Amino acid sequence: MPGDRPALADRRDLKTVYQPAEDSKLLADAAVPYVDAGDWVLDVGTGSGYVAHRFLEETDARVVGSDINPNACRQARNAGIPVVRADQLTPFRDGAFDVVVFNPPYLPTAPDREWNDWMEKALSGGETGREVIEPFLDDLRRVLDTGGDAFLLVSSLTGIDAVREHARASGLTTMEVAEEPQPYERLVVLHLRPSGGPDAVR
Repeated sequence: MPGDRPALADRRDLKTVYQPAEDSKLLADAAVPYVDAGDWVLDVGTGSGYVAHRFLEETDARVVGSDINPNACRQARNAGIPVVRADQLTPFRDGAFDVVVFNPPYLPTAPDREWNDWMEKALSGGETGREVIEPFLDDLRRVLDTGGDAFLLVSSLTGIDAVREHARASGLTTMEVAEEPQPYERLVVLHLRPSGGPDAVR
């Protein structure tokens, strides 16, 4: 039915922190092979810490998680993830990270259907589904080291072409590196790099 949320997002029983789902695994599977020993990796919106923990388990990278939700920070920290309470990339210095990953809130949600709670903040991307994604794209180049890589999970519900266009306007190249069909949507991982950087993707 139009306007209904996909089953992936029907997770209210989890109360305050988004837990690993199909999108989390897809993002981690796509990004882990790009990480080298000693890289600094930032998992934005780390939630339970699943994606960050995959990097810790499978690479020799130095990993940091961030989340605006204090409950998510606590859960990730309890899972062994160094974590910073932060609104996206705001507190991090220029050129700090070799790899940045983000599984953002991406579900389009009308204002009259918003729930003013932490789980809503983990799921809702505002009316377009891109209200959290676009500020992230605008600031991403700043925190990436020269030749750095970023990986962004997006959905067909969010408007993949619109996300890629905004990325280009923010000085980033994009390429789809993973996808997974779901009953209500197509999940895609975008690989982003600063335009004109070494081995830039198109």
